[in-house]
Amino acid sequence: MKRLVLSIGMYCFSVLAFGQDTVKNAENSNYKFTKIYHLDATPVQSQGFAGTCWSFSGLSFFESELIRLGNKNPKILSEMYVVRKAYEEKADKYIRIDGKINFSQGGGFVDIPYIIRKYGIVPEEIYKGLNYGSEKHSHGEMFSVLDGAVQGMLKYSKDELENDNSKGITKTWKTAIGGILDAYLGKEPFEFSVDGKKYTPKSYAESLKLNMDDYVSITSFIGHDLYKPAYLAIPDNWLWEGSYNVSIDDLYNIAEYALKNGFTIAWGADVSEKGFSFRNGIAICPEDEASIDVNGKDSKMFSDAGAMKSANAFLNPTKELVITEQMRQDAYDKKLTTDDHGMHIVGLYKDQTGKKFFLVKNSWGDDRNFPKGYFYASESYFRYKTMNYYLHKDGIPKDIRKKLGI
Repeated sequence: MKRLVLSIGMYCFSVLAFGQDTVKNAENSNYKFTKIYHLDATPVQSQGFAGTCWSFSGLSFFESELIRLGNKNPKILSEMYVVRKAYEEKADKYIRIDGKINFSQGGGFVDIPYIIRKYGIVPEEIYKGLNYGSEKHSHGEMFSVLDGAVQGMLKYSKDELENDNSKGITKTWKTAIGGILDAYLGKEPFEFSVDGKKYTPKSYAESLKLNMDDYVSITSFIGHDLYKPAYLAIPDNWLWEGSYNVSIDDLYNIAEYALKNGFTIAWGADVSEKGFSFRNGIAICPEDEASIDVNGKDSKMFSDAGAMKSANAFLNPTKELVITEQMRQDAYDKKLTTDDHGMHIVGLYKDQTGKKFFLVKNSWGDDRNFPKGYFYASESYFRYKTMNYYLHKDGIPKDIRKKLGI
């Protein structure tokens, strides 16, 4: 009940705070943001001490899709159900290909439609995934146990297959992985009731009436053919899914068009930049990064909202870098742009100078910054540090869709 009250309170804050004529990113900020587009979203959640931003942001995106389709009060979907089934799938693939993929806490937006198609989905109230006595998600110990089991199985499978008399490996190891997940996240729900009606994960997914084939991933790198599918070479792309590769201008144009037409965006980006300050509610690419003072380091999962940063540019409109396709490509090639974090873009605002900023819903709780879990990312930052984003295909302008063959 306490969780429900907090959620309702957050929704009220969002309506009131973002409904004002101008809003700002920090209490003492001189930025004045004016709304261009602002779309509905469910309350801000916290991923706690778990590397599961992809599940939180991806499901937040699908919850906004439910709102767009007419469900004004959708259930929060279970991030941990998706995480659980993704672990099972990753472990299976990891053993099948002798450990030649990434087995980690991370994942991608495409994991969610993959899991929903294959297994379905459940509401968070049915599967909270907190079977280890904590009120916050914390997966360090669980992952250590899982990884130990998977690495042990990998070694055994390689040793066994070198045995001339080998009969191969059994399927029992998968049951053991399931037992670890049961212990930490809770037993998997196969049948449950919501609002007096019985469901399975599959039938509940069907009741949502979301077509997983309607969603696509967009990226922009000059190392691939334009307007063709491209493989996004990042560790967490364990499914080896492709993204449509567009120009840097269309990377931005699609996003603005989508928001204008009522479609939110699941956004994957680098948040380890000096110009990214969740505590200050802003992400920018100032011309002079030396003006930013950084105290401490970002934690592995950004569970403490990142290092303490201070700069005049976080509080006053500043001149930013003009991002080119070559700059973007160079940062990716040098691994200065990395796949750090999944978030949810729900709006577009402009400051008093006319510069545009995306309003971004994060999954680090609502008590770490002035916008209560949201922040503003400049167009410059978006162009420079976007890895990929995920959206409904109807959120893409018709002329670009034609180029992509969608």
